[in-house]
Amino acid sequence: MLEKSTSDRKTRDDRVDLAGAEFSSFTVEEAADDRILRSSLWVAVGFHALLLMINLPAFHEAVEASPPKKETFHVVPTPRFERPKVPRTPIPPKRVKRIPVPDPTPHEIEPIRHDEPVPEVDLPEPDIDFKIPEAPPMPEPEGPIIIGGDVQKPEKIHTVQPLYTNTARIARLQGQVIVQAIIDKQGDVTDVKVLKGLRLGLSEEAVKAVEQWKFKPATLRGKPVAVYFNLTVRFQLS
Repeated sequence: MLEKSTSDRKTRDDRVDLAGAEFSSFTVEEAADDRILRSSLWVAVGFHALLLMINLPAFHEAVEASPPKKETFHVVPTPRFERPKVPRTPIPPKRVKRIPVPDPTPHEIEPIRHDEPVPEVDLPEPDIDFKIPEAPPMPEPEGPIIIGGDVQKPEKIHTVQPLYTNTARIARLQGQVIVQAIIDKQGDVTDVKVLKGLRLGLSEEAVKAVEQWKFKPATLRGKPVAVYFNLTVRFQLS
């Protein structure tokens, strides 16, 4: 028991010594930090005092009053180049050779020529009667032709009104049907074709009515011919 108490006391003493050493080192470091802080404060105070002593506006005016420096410019002369002189070669003039033409008869005198008068000859006028033959008659066209030029269009003589279908009447359908037909030499309507129709049976009724129409036939130079002719059938409810 005695040995155990002695060891515990030693341990406690060691701990106290270690704590005292740490406290002393901490105190030294704190004192050094205080010295650095005081020196920094003194430096800052001195710097601000120096700034207050300097008259900044006067210093600025002195800087502005100083004469500005003159800028120097260097002018670089532009080099001039002269064109090289090329010697001109003279063009020799063209030489024209003159070939003398010798006189074939240098010793003979050329005779003077006189034009002889031409005797007038009376020729009898020919007794010729030129007659232009008449042109052959134009052949009549075999089939139907298109109206134009010398063709006179046919004239309507008799028409038949188309019938309304019951369905078209109930639907109140109105309009017109355009057909192309052939008007023969007798003025009858044949080969009817619908170009623009109406529904509900009105196109068929228009074709039936047109086939019963009668025309005065078209003529070419006074003769009847068959022609193509467009007809219009109108459907309108009263």
